[in-house]
Amino acid sequence: MLVEITKTLAAEKLPERPRGGHKGTFGHVFVVGGSLGFTGAVQLAGLGAARSGSGLVTLGVPESLMTIVGGRALECMTFPLAESSARSLAAQGVDAALEFAATRDACVLGPGCSQHPDTREFTLKFIRRCPVPLVVDADGLNNLSTNMAVLKQTESPVVLTPHPGEMARLTGQLTPEIQADRAGMAARFAAEYGCTVVLKGAGTIVAAPGLDTHLNTTGNDGMGTGGTGDVLSGVIGGLIAQGLDGADAALLGVYAHGLAGDIAAERRGRRGMLAGDLVEALPEAWLALEQELSA
Repeated sequence: MLVEITKTLAAEKLPERPRGGHKGTFGHVFVVGGSLGFTGAVQLAGLGAARSGSGLVTLGVPESLMTIVGGRALECMTFPLAESSARSLAAQGVDAALEFAATRDACVLGPGCSQHPDTREFTLKFIRRCPVPLVVDADGLNNLSTNMAVLKQTESPVVLTPHPGEMARLTGQLTPEIQADRAGMAARFAAEYGCTVVLKGAGTIVAAPGLDTHLNTTGNDGMGTGGTGDVLSGVIGGLIAQGLDGADAALLGVYAHGLAGDIAAERRGRRGMLAGDLVEALPEAWLALEQELSA
């Protein structure tokens, strides 16, 4: 059964915000990724989490890139990780990353991380052993596609956020085949691997084992630009850190992310939109959902 994600349905998923809350109340997200030339992705994911109500965000990046990343994402902290010869994540740093992750509330893995062999090894080990709920995006997905067995060996709940090309690599199908049966493909994959799937695109699909498959109703073609998916992974990670399970975080996250895109398009037009415009519009999206809940 395919169910539309309405404004009311999304609003009902909003995590509570106690009046006496502080930054320690609203969860800490650990975003792991980045590589030489791809530092923007991890910053956008971190800002997506921060703009979604998470109290704290730390970006785990190759150590030589910390200055670049920390200088742009001012609201996020940084954590240095061992790096490969290509200045991407190195497998020797995975134990340190996992130890840090164990004291956080949610992780996002993959934005800008690259498909370097050393990074691929890091990614697969991190997915298998991550001690808290995990969102996997971008090259995290591409690296995962080389060893899908890892997805059945995970220690914590996992949300995957592929676009159709990444979904094709994960399933061994062709992209047109994915697009011809988006809801069915996502639902079957979620059931087989026991994870939540967010299949991005025009009419994003959210599927999770044992639940109805959902179709998002927000968003527009202005969001078809680099970095918007990174923002979404951060949004979902931020919601998980605030206590939502992966399926509810995905449902609310894709709706709010698309609504932010619609707000940005109204403000600036679709043609010139950037991922950063979504980040800036997220507070208005949350406000609209809060008003829906109180109506």
